[in-house]
Amino acid sequence: MPLMIGVPREIFPGEKRVATVPEVVEKLIKLGFTIAVESGAGDPANFSDDTYHAAGAEVIAGAANLWNAADIVFKVRGPSAEEVALMHEGQTLVSFIWPAQNPELIQQLAERKVTVLAIDALPRTLSRAQKMDALTSQAGVAGYRAVIEAANAFGRFFNGQITAAGKVQPAKVFIAGAGVAGLAAIGTAASLGAIVRANDTRAEVADQVVSLGGEFVKVEYEEEGSGGGGYAKVMSEGFQQAQRAMYAKQAKEVDIIITTALIPGRPAPKLITAEMVASMKPGSVIVDMAAEQGGNCELTEPGLAVVKHGVTIVGYTDLVSRLAKQSSTLYSTNLFRLTEELCKTKDGIIDVNMEDDAIRGLTVVKEGNISWPPPAPKLAAAPAAKPAATAMPVAKKAHGHGAPSEPMAGNKLAIMFGVAAALFWFVGANAPEAFLAHFTVFVLACFVGYMVVWNVKPALHTPLMSVTNAISSIIAIGALVQIAPPLTGVVVGRPDDWIRWLAAAGIVLTAINMFGGFAVTQRMLAMFRK
Repeated sequence: MPLMIGVPREIFPGEKRVATVPEVVEKLIKLGFTIAVESGAGDPANFSDDTYHAAGAEVIAGAANLWNAADIVFKVRGPSAEEVALMHEGQTLVSFIWPAQNPELIQQLAERKVTVLAIDALPRTLSRAQKMDALTSQAGVAGYRAVIEAANAFGRFFNGQITAAGKVQPAKVFIAGAGVAGLAAIGTAASLGAIVRANDTRAEVADQVVSLGGEFVKVEYEEEGSGGGGYAKVMSEGFQQAQRAMYAKQAKEVDIIITTALIPGRPAPKLITAEMVASMKPGSVIVDMAAEQGGNCELTEPGLAVVKHGVTIVGYTDLVSRLAKQSSTLYSTNLFRLTEELCKTKDGIIDVNMEDDAIRGLTVVKEGNISWPPPAPKLAAAPAAKPAATAMPVAKKAHGHGAPSEPMAGNKLAIMFGVAAALFWFVGANAPEAFLAHFTVFVLACFVGYMVVWNVKPALHTPLMSVTNAISSIIAIGALVQIAPPLTGVVVGRPDDWIRWLAAAGIVLTAINMFGGFAVTQRMLAMFRK
């Protein structure tokens, strides 16, 4: 019998997201599940009960009724104590849980003998897990919204303008942390016309910052900042001192600071001190995206936007919920992709396969047994070493000098050139002199074309094709030869005149081909430039 997926209304203060949307309901039904949604669950994200009903979901009034009927529960925020009490044995919960920060919640869920999949615990280093990575999808929304909040509080244009009323300087934005949220913020701020600078402890993200239109500001201290699972690690005290000095300098120069620094299982690191805030220009803005975990700024007040030392400090903890419709759509798609992995048979029955690294990583409770933390991921077996190439025996010549014989490929090549030379001699001995000149040009063109194309790496073949189209237009030379005699004083209709007119048309078409080929090439190569 197919299982029922239930979607309750989120009760966390300020949470407007919903765990599935009508568009995804239809896809879940095709996997064999029945869907139930609590009445009003989608209202904060502008999804009415009618749209869920039209998509094929059952709308159930009352949270208790929904929790009692559902076999699987999709949620955004972790369950409250009241919601845990509504769960029954054998039920499966899929939600943000943050198991490292909520051991008591994990214990309570285990006592209910349920299975819990923490979407935030998904191993992000697995390439096939990217489609299920809700942290990434939600962080991108938060980074975008952080820039919008900054623009709202800033009170000036982001882009520079020259008007009759005077010149407006572009805003300078500094983004601390170039993870998913930081990169989204960089792209958004740059697209609005601001001068964007960014920093991250991971040096490898510098190219990504530049590709989005930002400038990477390096800390003058050599230390690798990459941690496990795609996150940054806690840096040494020496690095942190150098980093604070760099932040202090940027605070004096920029108009807006957006901080995104978070390390799983730890309070948000303090990057912006009260002294740095005091040094900023009046009217500047700080958006602290880590406010829910304590904030990256010493003066942040979680959930509020406050003004201190003339600087607006935005500490909203619901940035993602401020774009509830978009974030709900992305999150529900992540859960759908996870459901596809759990129900590969498409019969409405899930299989929590603990042999699957992705599923094992996010399973924190399995049928009442706590399975957090997961074991270290299995490393792929190293490819077997190729056996050493066996040396080819050296053939001896009949006279015994021991010199190696010519390889077979060389013999074939010699034969091919000999045949080609004989054919060329035959043509030259019997063909008219004019034909021989054209034939020589043709052979040389074929040879040049072969060397141009086959000596280029396959990775460059796509942009090369448009160039070779232009090179292949060697026919323009032949057309010029035919059109060289003057066209004046001739009677239209003679065979020679038709050849000349066709040659003229050939030159026009070839010119289009050549110039178009090079134009396309330049556009394609520009795609690979930063």
